[in-house]
Amino acid sequence: MTGDMNRQEVLDRLDQQYGNEVRCYLLHQNAGELLIATILSAQCTDARVNIVTQTLFQKYPDIASFANADIQELEKEIHSTGFYHNKAKNIIACCKELMNTYAGEVPSDIEALTKLPGVGRKTANVIRGNIFDQPSIVVDTHVKRISKKLGFTNQDDPVKIEFDLMKILPREYWIRYNTHIIKLGREICIARRPKCDSCFLNDICPSAEINNTAKK
Repeated sequence: MTGDMNRQEVLDRLDQQYGNEVRCYLLHQNAGELLIATILSAQCTDARVNIVTQTLFQKYPDIASFANADIQELEKEIHSTGFYHNKAKNIIACCKELMNTYAGEVPSDIEALTKLPGVGRKTANVIRGNIFDQPSIVVDTHVKRISKKLGFTNQDDPVKIEFDLMKILPREYWIRYNTHIIKLGREICIARRPKCDSCFLNDICPSAEINNTAKK
């Protein structure tokens, strides 16, 4: 794995490039909206989810309205996010559980969150980090792929990657590491065609060294 000084240099450069404030790319007004949006974001772009939720949250303004939603109607509303059958089923079941167990409030405890239908550690950590300001590592496809490229982990399982990153990254970077890496993955370290030559991490990224050597 990359040494401590290199890791800190990576984090410093990410901050220099993208700022040091926590950002969330899913539009939301409260914990319930972010929970629904994150469930919808599975295998879907944030941009598409934001288009869908713009009208979705007007039709279903709170947890209770989602809990009482007609599943076929909800499926129509979220169809363009993909996997809409499972997503609609999970959203309704999740919101019913929130109404029955938590009086319609979203809990902050990771164990409570991951017991909700359709909520895994990724979704739970998005909520904990962005709503409750609890240091959390969110492992999405960008974080998984780029963390391996940086030498921060050699794991493939998202939970194992999460714990690897928790061990080596300072807690104050945890939640914004995700949003920084998303930005990097979308703009520069693109999965099929990484732009190593123009990357601000080029000189300290092990994968960039490999790619540059391969071009020679």
